[in-house]
Order: sequence, then structure tokens, then C-alpha cells
Amino acid sequence: MEGVIIAMIVLIAISSFFIALGCIGLHRFPDVYTRLHAATKTTTFGMIFFSAAVILFGFWRFFEADEVNKGAYLTLIGHTLVALILLLITNPTGAHAIARAARRSGIKPEQAVIDEFEEVEP
Repeated sequence: MEGVIIAMIVLIAISSFFIALGCIGLHRFPDVYTRLHAATKTTTFGMIFFSAAVILFGFWRFFEADEVNKGAYLTLIGHTLVALILLLITNPTGAHAIARAARRSGIKPEQAVIDEFEEVEP
């Protein structure tokens, strides 16, 4: 079982690394679009690894639990999978909505070489 604990620690460390990169990106990038990119991509990737650690924990405890508590670990695994799926759907959708609203309100990307939306706006 030591291997399972080490695997969970590695998954949580990878998750923490990506979430920390997202925090750094929020502070270092110059405009709303690059900040949004940093926050969305890294936190989504970080939560995939964190959810994998929680699911691994649930399976590990499920096989060691008595018959009374097995349902609780299956519930943990199921809720984690649902949360992960919803996060994978809503995080990019929310980022797209925020970026589109920023662009429509007139906030232009800094240091953009090509702005294809400049011609499209009504």
C-alpha cells in the first residue's frame, strides 16, 4: 500500500505545481486574455491530477473497507468524477465567455501582432 500513498502524493504535488503556475500567471501576465489563459489552463490541468489522487484514494480505501463503508467510497469516487467532468466543461466555457465579454467591451490584447477580431466587429 505504500506505492498507493506515494502515487497520491506525487499526483497532489503535480496538481499543486500547476495551480501555483496559474497563480503566478495571474500576477505576471499583462492583460486579461493572457491572465485568463494562465488561470484556466493550469487550474484545469491541476484539478485533473488532484481528482485522480482523490479517485485513487477512494479505490484504495474501497478495497480495504468493510462492507458497511464501501458505499461511502463509491460515492466519493462518483462525486469526484462528476465534479471533474463539470469542471472540464464549465472552466473553458466560462473563460471563453469572459474573454468574449472583455473583447466586446473594448479591451484589446496587449502586444498582439495580429488582431483578427478587429475586422469582424460590427
